[in-house]
Amino acid sequence: MDWKPHAAALAERVTHTASRWREPIATTPRHLFVPRWWENGSAGRTLVDGPAEEQRWLTAAYRDTSLITSVGPLHADHATPDDHPTGRPTSSATLPSLVVQMFQHARISNDDTLADIGTGSGYGTALAARRLGAARVTSFDVDPYLVDAARERLDTAGLRPTVRALDATQTLPGEFTRIVATVAVRPIPAAWLAALPTGGRLVTTIAGTSLLVTAEKSEDGGALGRVEWCRAGFMHTRTGPDYPPGPDDLFAVARAHDGEEVTTGRYPVVDIASAWDLASMLDVTTPGIQHHYEEGADGSRTALMAHADGSWARAAAKAPEAPPTVHQGGPRRLWDALDAIRTDWLMTGELPVRGARVIIKPTGTTYLARGKWSAKL
Repeated sequence: MDWKPHAAALAERVTHTASRWREPIATTPRHLFVPRWWENGSAGRTLVDGPAEEQRWLTAAYRDTSLITSVGPLHADHATPDDHPTGRPTSSATLPSLVVQMFQHARISNDDTLADIGTGSGYGTALAARRLGAARVTSFDVDPYLVDAARERLDTAGLRPTVRALDATQTLPGEFTRIVATVAVRPIPAAWLAALPTGGRLVTTIAGTSLLVTAEKSEDGGALGRVEWCRAGFMHTRTGPDYPPGPDDLFAVARAHDGEEVTTGRYPVVDIASAWDLASMLDVTTPGIQHHYEEGADGSRTALMAHADGSWARAAAKAPEAPPTVHQGGPRRLWDALDAIRTDWLMTGELPVRGARVIIKPTGTTYLARGKWSAKL
């Protein structure tokens, strides 16, 4: 298989000519790390077997896109064509431009040592090993199968970084001058701070948001940094083969019941999960809300919100621009919390969470602050 022209074209698309990441992308066989993956279609998720469809394999592997490799506890490597899993994705090969972006935010130099949190397919680990040398890269993942598969594929590519199976949010053996996580956390694990020397730099995203955080360890054992202006979204960390069950029962309640309060909303129905800045601000101030959104053929819109504490909301409008009828139940008014953020946004012209300062205590307790606004994660 002649993959090198495809890798070179990918490198040209996702890096500039002077980037130190161009050569690693151009010389790394991404298809090797994603032999099978899931694609979404009319029949749900469908398994694609790369070696059986080489041209499709090359096209998918060298596009700048993410490829889902695990859904719930089922990895594509172990699936059959009859499997159509419906759970949440639990692993993927992240789109190369985002992997490079995370590494660039880390400001990696030739003498750095890197903890790569979230091995996944192993492709990002491969890029780091080509850039720094395998001896300076250690990759961690909570899933033993992912670690074993990535180690084997890295070896096939001629790369032998250290790859270990463990929960990196609880312990991180060794010291590293750079930590880059392609899984989302909340708050920043104290184990990461303990593994960084003073001046060491970490890059991660905050679970439930699209907030990308960079921070450098300070002499007091904590870290100071900022929320970058760019956005990134990664799967949350997990402790087992799958995530805990979602609030499906509460969504059913939100869809069918009137609730304790029925009002008319101030603003049109919005697909909250797709409005990254709005969703991030909401999850910082009211964490843990799950969202569902749908549009009807007649232009109607419905948004559902549910929280593990029993709170829920349904906002429904007959037209995109129409004010919705809002039903809310449980101990908190979730749609009111959303509308309060939208009001502040209109009054100030921006949401303070983007570009905020980040203060991380040695315990991992994380604060965001910008102007008069602040929040504890």
